[in-house]
Amino acid sequence: MGDGAGGKGPGVRADGDGDREEALAELAGRLRRLRVERRLSVSGLERRAGLGHTTVSRALNGSGVPSEATVVALARALGADAEELLRLRARARPDVPQPAPAGPAAGTGPAGGGTAPFEERYRRYVAERHGMLSVIGLDLSRSDRARWPLDAAYLSLELATPTFRAVTDGGGRAAAQGHRTEVTVERAEHALAGLRRVLVRGLAGCGKTALLQWLAVSTAGGTLPEGLAQLSGGVPFWLPLRTLVRRGELPAPEEYLAAVRCPLAAAQPPGWADGLLTAGRAVLLVDGVDEIPQAQRHVARQWLYDLLAAYPRATYVVTTRPSAVPEGWLADSDFTDLTIRPMNNRDVAVFVDRWHRAVAATAGSDTERADIDGLGESLKDTVRAQRDLARLVSTPLLCALVCALHRDRRGHLPHGRMELYQAALSMLLHRRDDERDITAPEDVVLSERQSIQLLQRLAYWLIRNGQTELDRDLATELIADALPAMPAVAEQADAEQVLAHLLARSGLLRTPAADTVDFVHRTFQDYLGAKAAVEARDIPLLVRHAHDDQWEDVLRMATAHARPHERARFLTRLIARGDRTPAHRTRLHLLATACLEHATELDPAVREAVQSRTRALLPPRHRDEAAVLAAAGPVVLDLLPGPEGLEEDEAEAVVLTAGRIGGDAALTVLKRFRSSAARVVAWQLQHVWDRYDTGDYVRDILTHIPDLRFVDVSSAEQLSALRTLDTPRAVTVRGDFPADALTDALDPARLRRLSLAENRTLRDLAFLAPYTELRRVSLVRCRRLTDITPLAGSRVTALDLWECDPEVIAGLARLHGIRQLMLDGALPYPDLGSLPVAADLVDIRLGPTAHHHLKLDGIGRWPRLTRLNLCGPIEGFAQAGELSRLQYLVLQLDAHLSMLALLPPSPQVRILRLYSWRPGDDLDLVRSRLPGLTTLSISCHADHRHIDLTPLRGMPDLASISLHKATTVTGAEHFPEGTVTRTPRPRIP
Repeated sequence: MGDGAGGKGPGVRADGDGDREEALAELAGRLRRLRVERRLSVSGLERRAGLGHTTVSRALNGSGVPSEATVVALARALGADAEELLRLRARARPDVPQPAPAGPAAGTGPAGGGTAPFEERYRRYVAERHGMLSVIGLDLSRSDRARWPLDAAYLSLELATPTFRAVTDGGGRAAAQGHRTEVTVERAEHALAGLRRVLVRGLAGCGKTALLQWLAVSTAGGTLPEGLAQLSGGVPFWLPLRTLVRRGELPAPEEYLAAVRCPLAAAQPPGWADGLLTAGRAVLLVDGVDEIPQAQRHVARQWLYDLLAAYPRATYVVTTRPSAVPEGWLADSDFTDLTIRPMNNRDVAVFVDRWHRAVAATAGSDTERADIDGLGESLKDTVRAQRDLARLVSTPLLCALVCALHRDRRGHLPHGRMELYQAALSMLLHRRDDERDITAPEDVVLSERQSIQLLQRLAYWLIRNGQTELDRDLATELIADALPAMPAVAEQADAEQVLAHLLARSGLLRTPAADTVDFVHRTFQDYLGAKAAVEARDIPLLVRHAHDDQWEDVLRMATAHARPHERARFLTRLIARGDRTPAHRTRLHLLATACLEHATELDPAVREAVQSRTRALLPPRHRDEAAVLAAAGPVVLDLLPGPEGLEEDEAEAVVLTAGRIGGDAALTVLKRFRSSAARVVAWQLQHVWDRYDTGDYVRDILTHIPDLRFVDVSSAEQLSALRTLDTPRAVTVRGDFPADALTDALDPARLRRLSLAENRTLRDLAFLAPYTELRRVSLVRCRRLTDITPLAGSRVTALDLWECDPEVIAGLARLHGIRQLMLDGALPYPDLGSLPVAADLVDIRLGPTAHHHLKLDGIGRWPRLTRLNLCGPIEGFAQAGELSRLQYLVLQLDAHLSMLALLPPSPQVRILRLYSWRPGDDLDLVRSRLPGLTTLSISCHADHRHIDLTPLRGMPDLASISLHKATTVTGAEHFPEGTVTRTPRPRIP
């Protein structure tokens, strides 16, 4: 078959196409019949086969030829004969790959339809080039076992998107803060839906590159899930920054293919890439900001800025490690930050299943497949039982490594992170070839120690020079420099031959391009480089670079490699540098604390010196301090005090720290606080239960919380677990749960507040009729729900509508009992006076989007209004001052203090909460416009954190001033002791 340029019309098929289509239809029909016969739902088949939704759907509907691994996995899940299904697949498979669907815009560009044949070739190339996943260490018995088809092995991980929202009273703990950071967690295909500019953050080995591979192949092959329609017809360009920066100037569009050594570069039609970018069809997959030196990251960002200015319609997906660039690095260009979350227990179980099924698909016999299945189940049990192991497998890289070691050692594993790395090196450098009787395929025989010595040289050069890849000629020179001291190696071969051996046999090096060399994964580079640094006695060098995020893992591993006296000298110097360097003090002291995890033997005095610095940060008093401590890892858990002797804010922050760290050891810390009567502690305890096994957490924590008042549910398992608890008074449920699932889990006699978020299933609220105790309902982005009138006649008095279908607003006309109303979204009404609200409201809150669409005109229709919450400047604000009963005013997000200048003097307002303190804000406005104020709360969320209270002195009724996250406060001396409180509480030096 040709590549589509042979002149056949749309109704004419090439020879053999009909047979292939019939075979594909028969294969799909056979799979569908088997599913029905086995009484499996599609989701059940996905779970049993360990395959993704898109992969299974395409196999069942015959929209594409499934891979061999997919057919084998489906056959085993359905209890069918794989050989018969594979024969059908072989008949359906074209001799030459069919061009992937390019969408309606295919072939557009300066060359018009003439670009279509090349685009089809390029799509096939991308699908072939990136259609396989490879993970280090998995080539244990045959060379073909190192790679698996992407559709069988790829695991869609969770991505977290932080958003800042206005707060309602239904927000629990966060309601006292005004700003709340909500984290929306979705699987990759849902998190990316509708986005064209994305910065994906993730730790090393977490799956960033695999995510880009999946996007490249799915876009090129036209197999995108429904939610990623914005990429339909797109053309992906794979752009690894570590390769691009070595060229000097970052490439222009016409240079993309050549820059990544694509063999089709010379055949690229003139203007093709520019046409795709201009039309918005190009998908730029920019990998590895963290893999280029810090000094070059601003160059890369400017390159992106230039591309965005020239091609605003294109799609950009950029990846980086979290610490490599600051938060909001590309926010000024409307990039959405997404963070790949560590694999949870369920993800790990799915990953282990898929890994073993992918391996089993290549097994030579049913007995071997059964053995592999048994190893998979055994490993899942082992992971659940061992905390250290569970922590290690939180990323796809390390999970695959553990799977390989477990299989290679027939169900036995070493203990500890460094021991696993050592075992992996032994397996990759020595045991694989020995156990397969492979002696010297490259005419070079190196011992494990010799290989490590040479690899260390390459790794240490890369680390010292801030690089992630080096020229092959330079790698050869580095090896040549070592050979005179290694005569047993020099006698066998020259440096070029030794490098060829390491590339072919070590499993640690690769050639991303013909003239470059790099490590398969940064983890092994850091491990070997740290070992070289210790052996070279370069402790001063390690300490000098300790503030650099690229050196963090190197320092931790160096602690493990060092001998006790070297370790003591290193940690002493590290904390000493922190003592004399205020800008890096916290990071260096916490890094020293993190290094203690690897200090198996250490002078007690040095350990105490390190821990004494950490104690200066303990106990934490705020979520920011908790985040800093949690970043140091599990070693912090031993230093967390309480609950005895802690203030309420400290107890809350300790629980938050332990919750973020996770694991069995963290669970023991959380257990100490489960009987606390403090609501903020209870809120934090329930807020982190998605990080733990649901059953264990319910049994060990939630059932012990006295009078559990609120809980946040985001999984079917959690919702089901609510049946074992007395339903809390306030429940938030996130996700597509049908009405019957909600009513099965929630007790009508107890539920008083219900928040439904991101639910694309519900159409109305009729299921709430039995919930006669319900007082508040919050609907957050439930965009298919259009009917709220079932709440008419209920006892609900508070309603929050966040970014819902505008049609729901019409239902307000029938809700006469509502007293509190929160609105956000694009509302089809010009002002408050035109809203179809029949209720006598006492509380109105307008979200960050609503203030762009509404005026306050008509607010006087609610003369009993006592509270007003605004998230931005709004026309008609002066009318708020005419509300005689208005007592409570909240200004947050873009609603600033300067808005008070629009008000007439309003002595009736007694409480002001200001959550958007800015440079230049003057509290004189409070004094002149709100002379009757009794309570003032100010939160600082930007760089400006200085507050001068002097203008407020002498206000007769002002009795309480609360300041949140202010760094410096002046004028507090003008108020009686106890009037001014600060959060977090300042520490006494």
